[in-house]
Amino acid sequence: MTFSTSFWQGFRALVPVWLGTVPFALAYAVTARGAGLSVWETCLMSLTTFAGASQFAAAGMFGAHAGGLSIVLTTFLLNARHMLYGLSLAQQMPLTPLQRLTAAQFLTDEAYGVAVVNGARQPGSLNFAFLLGAELSLYLSWNVSTLLGALAGSVLPPPEQLGVGVVFPLAFLGLLVPLISDRLGLLVALVAGLGAWGLSRVLPGGLVILAAGVGGALLGAVLMTRREQRAGAQP
Repeated sequence: MTFSTSFWQGFRALVPVWLGTVPFALAYAVTARGAGLSVWETCLMSLTTFAGASQFAAAGMFGAHAGGLSIVLTTFLLNARHMLYGLSLAQQMPLTPLQRLTAAQFLTDEAYGVAVVNGARQPGSLNFAFLLGAELSLYLSWNVSTLLGALAGSVLPPPEQLGVGVVFPLAFLGLLVPLISDRLGLLVALVAGLGAWGLSRVLPGGLVILAAGVGGALLGAVLMTRREQRAGAQP
């Protein structure tokens, strides 16, 4: 399969997710403009940071005149889960140093999820071209929507009024279900999900996903090791 074919497959795979990202990008732009950022500054953050929750947080902190270090630390914590995504992808497909830097810059929750599911469904199909296509698909929709929101101003309703908040949980649930092939996988998914729900009461979103992801991975590794040991001990 050629680079362009894999790229456009990844690009198209993320198009349905635009339904959720476009309204939130518009809302981010309105929030940033309300915090005093210019149209150019609002768009520049989307072009360089490209992280929805972090951009919302940063825009609010800019409006509150927070210090630069506080803004950097907050956005880092919100995006800490991306370290897990990067480690996972690095183990599943070969990447050159330049490809690693490029993939890391544009990596999102949605692109990671779609890429991993595609690799599970079609062994050998997870490659840099598909991942890059998925990443840039969301990057395009996010930045175009940011520009429109920055220009439209406060005439746009907040995304919670449109009911688009359910799009992301449903999208990731749809990605998760095909990956659960046995009772062990179901158990790990349930424990990680309940753990994330509990931690969300006391921790910010980025740390919740990081903690639930690490905890779920460790639980899965322990249970799988024990299952293999029991299978090896049987005559």
